[in-house]
Amino acid sequence: MLASIFIYGGINALRQAEGHAEVAKPLLDKTIGQQQDNLPDAVPTDALTLVRIDAGVKIAAGSLFALGKFPRLSALALIGSLVPTTVAGHPFWEAKEDEKQQQIIHFLKNAGLAGGLLIAAADTEGKPSLGWRARRAAKKANKQVHETAEAARDKLPG
Repeated sequence: MLASIFIYGGINALRQAEGHAEVAKPLLDKTIGQQQDNLPDAVPTDALTLVRIDAGVKIAAGSLFALGKFPRLSALALIGSLVPTTVAGHPFWEAKEDEKQQQIIHFLKNAGLAGGLLIAAADTEGKPSLGWRARRAAKKANKQVHETAEAARDKLPG
């Protein structure tokens, strides 16, 4: 269910790419526009291409997430897509007074979606986390080193 808004949003962005590009352009001008000369030529910087790439990420990662394939990786990709979309699409801090409330609502909705995605990205499906496994392996290795050192000391003469 969490993935559905991203899949729908990605499809909508592809269908109305020019309109989405107009919304994204002010943020892109403030961020990428200032660094455009420092970027390689192969890196797309025009709003329309970036909107289409973002839409593709939403559709692909959203579909994978919905199907339960690579859920942690797809959740991270969706978060990466959600942040610039939220900042570009719902800048409540710049909105006029009559529009500000709607922008805040959409901004907070996206923040809630990001929270759900963060939970999904951290979920190990009941398996111990990588951190827990690393600490456990380190403790085992430490114990083996101490046991080997004790055994070596016992074999020393004298």
